[in-house]
Amino acid sequence: MLPAWPRRPRLVAGNWKMNKTSAEAVTLVRELVERMHARPGCVVAVCPPFTALESARSALGASPLLLGGQNLHWEPHGAHTGEIAGGMLRALDCRLVIVGHSERRHGLMEDDAMVARKLRAALREGLVPIVCVGETLDQRQANATAEVLVRQVRAAYDGLAPADAAATVIAYEPVWAIGTGQVATPDQACEAHGVIRATLDRVVGAGAGERHAILYGGSVNPGNATELFDRDEVDGALVGGASLDATALWKIAIAAGS
Repeated sequence: MLPAWPRRPRLVAGNWKMNKTSAEAVTLVRELVERMHARPGCVVAVCPPFTALESARSALGASPLLLGGQNLHWEPHGAHTGEIAGGMLRALDCRLVIVGHSERRHGLMEDDAMVARKLRAALREGLVPIVCVGETLDQRQANATAEVLVRQVRAAYDGLAPADAAATVIAYEPVWAIGTGQVATPDQACEAHGVIRATLDRVVGAGAGERHAILYGGSVNPGNATELFDRDEVDGALVGGASLDATALWKIAIAAGS
């Protein structure tokens, strides 16, 4: 069963990566929950490490703040040491899961086919996959950004029904901007998002690109968020380091919702 998911939502999702113990997660989530009493005008989610999901869920209470996983295996169960299944994430009340993050593509050699399998596994388990795509610095300097994005989006969405595609989110993450302090300019982000939307139209069907939420990820912080979100092509952000600070993530969410 697919989750109820709004058409082209404004979304800010915090990817905590390999940070925060269970106790630290409780502190951070509680700080965010306090701020959620004043609705930011967008969907806000946090993706803690697996060991902190249970404690983060408890700290959420009845808050509208959503919980997500950072990865999942494409099989529902089995002999996959160190992995986690989508059903396990759903049992912890996760609504979303990050798929194909560049740190997994380039650090752990996840290829396009593996990302596609994970996307489908997430949908099968009723999770909204945040599908990450993006080019390296070498690829950008070689003017191959569009080629890379077309390949990654096509591999992930080829053969997917329009209704299934609509229950996903894409995050454009220029690899050269992740954790470096460099940020794609609004023009660069819009150009990349335009390529992604056009590719969705070709692969999924006409209109799919316009209906799809596309986030920007890559050193997003309160200082650059407003300029990025002022562009209609940018529907929110997948936030890394800044999501470890409740005030910083909240400011980014306010910028996205305004």
